[in-house]
Amino acid sequence: MSDRNGKRGMLLDPGMDLTLRPMRYPDFYERYRAAIRNTWTVEEVDLASDLADLARLTPAELHLVNRLVAFFATGDSIVANNLVLNLYKHVNAPEARLYLSRQLFEEAVHVQFYLTLLDTYLPDQDERVKAFAAIEHIPSIRAKAEFCFRWIDSLASLDELRTAADRRAFLLNLICFAACIEGLFFYGAFAYVYWLRSRGLLNGLASGTNWVFRDESMHMEFAFSVVDTVRAEEPELFDAAMTEQVTTMLEEAVQAELDFARDLCGDGGGLPGMNADDMRDYLEYVADQRLARLGLPVRYGTPNPFAFMELQDVQELSNFFERRVSAYQIGVEGAVTLDEAF
Repeated sequence: MSDRNGKRGMLLDPGMDLTLRPMRYPDFYERYRAAIRNTWTVEEVDLASDLADLARLTPAELHLVNRLVAFFATGDSIVANNLVLNLYKHVNAPEARLYLSRQLFEEAVHVQFYLTLLDTYLPDQDERVKAFAAIEHIPSIRAKAEFCFRWIDSLASLDELRTAADRRAFLLNLICFAACIEGLFFYGAFAYVYWLRSRGLLNGLASGTNWVFRDESMHMEFAFSVVDTVRAEEPELFDAAMTEQVTTMLEEAVQAELDFARDLCGDGGGLPGMNADDMRDYLEYVADQRLARLGLPVRYGTPNPFAFMELQDVQELSNFFERRVSAYQIGVEGAVTLDEAF
């Protein structure tokens, strides 16, 4: 929306800008187009082979899988709610809202995938009900949900971002969902999935997770590009207090996810190749990556303990030559190149 002099405002200015030409933020539009090319459906994921694997898992492994799918059952719904309640409302550029509309569709596909996953993995109706109510009766999942809800509620009273304080509050919400929830909670969950895959287990789950992994990485990068844009337009918002708040937020997220890891992996030595100590290292490594992407000092300096996560993107690319998978795109016409950063 333009002011009385015909001048269009900044990205977080209140209003509803509807003008796509001239386009102020073409990068957001290109991200929307890339997301469209990455379309996938739940029906493409074959979970049939997972049933035989589930039958031969140990009780400890089954506990990990059950906790994992219980988290998945509500995680993307929480992200979608924040997108609708807070992000779409305040990012004032039509090309950015195009991307957020697409992201909401992708969150719905993820919810459908996890619904299908639970219906496949948990044939007992009562067990399904418990899984979908995990935030009410599983303390480690409830703690993560409460962390999310606290940041959703932090913007509940803000109808417009009029002041610097309002805009910092919005940025903290955006960074929380990009860096802590999609970028840490989900990445921790992905690590369990790819650990299982590295042992030849639950390849159907891993196949679907490949698509989700791709989507979540794009969601995170879009949010960070919004942060980059706001930093360029309003650098004064990014002060020492903001750096401290973001670092503290990530520390709290690491702790919440570590408590979840202890629930999944149990006490003692954990499971073969997966334990709470290694997961702590991985979470600290990921948290440092998010801080570095935001241009902030790293907090931990911890190396990645999971080689199978370092190989994840390579796995996606190599699978292309076998079948259409998460790393590739649907309905693409014309020349195909392999120059995208996987």
